[in-house]
Amino acid sequence: MFEFSQLELPIIQAPMAGGLNTPLLASAVCNAGGVGSFGFAYTDAEKVAQDLAQTKALTSGPVNANFFIFQPVEIPSKQTIIDAVAALSGFSLEGGYSLAIPTQPFFPDIILQLEAVWAEQPAMLTFHFGIPSEEIIQAAHAREISVGVTATNVTEARAIVKAGADFIVAQGIEAGGHRGTFSPDGYDSELPLEQLLRELVAEASIPIVASGGLMTGLDINRALNLGAVAVQMGTGFLCCDESSTPSSYREILLSDALRPTQFTRGFSGRRAQGISNHFMVAMEHKPTLPFPIQNTLTGTVRKAAAKSNDVEFQSLWAGKGYAKSRAMSVAELMQTLQKEMSGGK
Repeated sequence: MFEFSQLELPIIQAPMAGGLNTPLLASAVCNAGGVGSFGFAYTDAEKVAQDLAQTKALTSGPVNANFFIFQPVEIPSKQTIIDAVAALSGFSLEGGYSLAIPTQPFFPDIILQLEAVWAEQPAMLTFHFGIPSEEIIQAAHAREISVGVTATNVTEARAIVKAGADFIVAQGIEAGGHRGTFSPDGYDSELPLEQLLRELVAEASIPIVASGGLMTGLDINRALNLGAVAVQMGTGFLCCDESSTPSSYREILLSDALRPTQFTRGFSGRRAQGISNHFMVAMEHKPTLPFPIQNTLTGTVRKAAAKSNDVEFQSLWAGKGYAKSRAMSVAELMQTLQKEMSGGK
């Protein structure tokens, strides 16, 4: 079973659903002493197997396969659909786009997805938006796969410990991408990472991984000093050479003209943080379909925007510390982080 003490560097490259993680990126992180990850939330079993096998051929280091715990969802009323489609209509995008209401199934069958995981046996299996079934946790443990689950508060952390998971990913409000709250529409305590770490370290009996706004070696040291065994960093890897981040997305991350980050439900139907753009502002207080139906519905908007390099309509997921993004190879970034952790420059 994986132990965090095995790592040369206590760094997990965050799983990012939607294709930003690649075998090249994940394996480079592993080869530099950390954990490489995949966000497989929307990925079919064949692609899961392919990515894990390709990564295994490039590294012997620990790999993390991450999945969402989707809640059952149904198409809402006709009027809700009309309102949601209307809110997405009329955006001026080069090449245009069409909107079609998704049909079932609205998300992949996790049992089929996990068949590929059982075959490839990565070092760890992590979950966002909730806790997997007891059967899944037992199946992972039977194969010596470590299980981690995201928590945004103490209540979630207690449930994770009770379920028999091996570690908790503590997601502070600074983190980019989707909030990992168990309930899609419930109360979010919005705890800053440092406060969340203090509460979870004092409460939980299993290791804590810190996530949210961590970009430098000094950031990592602060998290470790508060009791985390490792950190999970996503935004920090977006501008690495091995990432598949679109060029227009990279330019925004590296631009001197900083934009604020904000939360939106507009892209996916579930609350997520990214760099503010026209789409986010236009969709404030507008009706959306439930997650992940909204995510599928807006796919054509995001694809058209990416194709035309229009950052105003892309989902530019990023944490609050994105201004510290660095363009370099994974090896260079990991070496830089290690030097910063040890007090070097």
